[in-house]
Amino acid sequence: MIRLFKVFIPVGALTLLVSEVLLVTSAFIFATYIALDVAPTVFLLYDGGLARISLVVLSILVGLHLHDLYSQIYVKSRIVLLQQLCMVMGGAFLTQALIAYFYADMRVPAFVMLEGSAIAVAAIFFWRILFSAFVFQVVGRDRLLLVGGSPLLEDIGQYIADHPETGLEIAGYLDDQHEPGIALPGGKTLGPMESLHDMVRTTRPHRIVVGMFERRNRMPVGELLELRLAGNIIEEAANTYERVCGRICLKEIRPSQLIFSGELGPRPQNLLYQRISNMAAAVVGIILSFPIVLLTALAVRLSSPGAVLYRQTRVGLDGALFTVYKFRSMRIDAEAGTGAVWAQKDDPRVTAVGRMIRRIRFDELPQLFNVLKGEMSIVGPRPERPEFVRALNEQIPYYRQRHCVRPGITGWAQLNYKYGDTLEDTITKLEYDLYYIKNMSLALDTYIIFHTFKAMLLSRGAQ
Repeated sequence: MIRLFKVFIPVGALTLLVSEVLLVTSAFIFATYIALDVAPTVFLLYDGGLARISLVVLSILVGLHLHDLYSQIYVKSRIVLLQQLCMVMGGAFLTQALIAYFYADMRVPAFVMLEGSAIAVAAIFFWRILFSAFVFQVVGRDRLLLVGGSPLLEDIGQYIADHPETGLEIAGYLDDQHEPGIALPGGKTLGPMESLHDMVRTTRPHRIVVGMFERRNRMPVGELLELRLAGNIIEEAANTYERVCGRICLKEIRPSQLIFSGELGPRPQNLLYQRISNMAAAVVGIILSFPIVLLTALAVRLSSPGAVLYRQTRVGLDGALFTVYKFRSMRIDAEAGTGAVWAQKDDPRVTAVGRMIRRIRFDELPQLFNVLKGEMSIVGPRPERPEFVRALNEQIPYYRQRHCVRPGITGWAQLNYKYGDTLEDTITKLEYDLYYIKNMSLALDTYIIFHTFKAMLLSRGAQ
């Protein structure tokens, strides 16, 4: 896995992306030799052909991304893959139609577009099948040997088993609790701790991940030091969990890890950059979304009685209270008989229009004014209500630490996890929030915003 934008990205996904850029570009360049009557080199080098083809390639890559074809690398159905590729090419044709309407000189000739698209679909289709079956098994594979018997190791193994696109595999487990051959998530027990040297020679792992079942158990420090000096990569289970899962594990975290961490906590320059970029984004967003805001407000007003805007007190930076603005998506008497309660799946209190604007996240557009006032950021932990914060501070360690940054309209937790109505869901979201706070940067914010737009376009909204 390679770290880009403060996020660990599988090498296999990057390899697939680069290879498909070359494939699609080559397909359209080859199409110019087939379809054009003039010399292809004249079109490519002197008539802006390469720039035109670059726009086509970009539109195709965006289409592949929107269809999750870089997060779901394995081909489960060839028919579904072919359907997705045809839809991607349909989007590329629509993009070309828009380009022809606004700036005809940048349009790719029709026959080049037709033949290039056909070649690209065939090339991507067969390459995906080959990559999924053979190449991905070799490129970027990391074998992990899990040592020590900590439950966190099984969590890592389960995540890897559920997400083969990570490019990771379990070489096996070493602990003194299970008999050799016992099946565990993603692998099996290979033997006791004393067989560490032998198993490293046998399995040849890329990384040795150490997580002790109980801290009073003896960690094989001498053996691990010898293996480290021999060139083996050795990691703590908590660090591997963070790298693989994209969140900080609260079950294994210790105060010393936070206090002496060189990364945890927002740096002043990052906060300054974020504040400046938030102000600019809020102004641009308010201007561009003004027609959408008017239409949404009209739809809310006509669909059900009550105010268009919903105002609610939330907890912000350093625990300060502020009023958040949203388009009303529930009945006006939603909490009349229950008081403050969490949102739930298929919430009966949500109106028909409210359900629609929640799916495309238009209900949160008024929060741009909260960003402009400095109460919120575009990206950050989701602001919670004071009633919930008081209870969660008592039940969950480190929960109050999420208030060391401004809350956000979108965030790492919202991107990676559903809305939850249980304590376990809240703990998981906090793990994502702490990961964001630890790695807070303009690059990570950009990554989150990019994927949020994808969620909006595909109507993957909130509950």
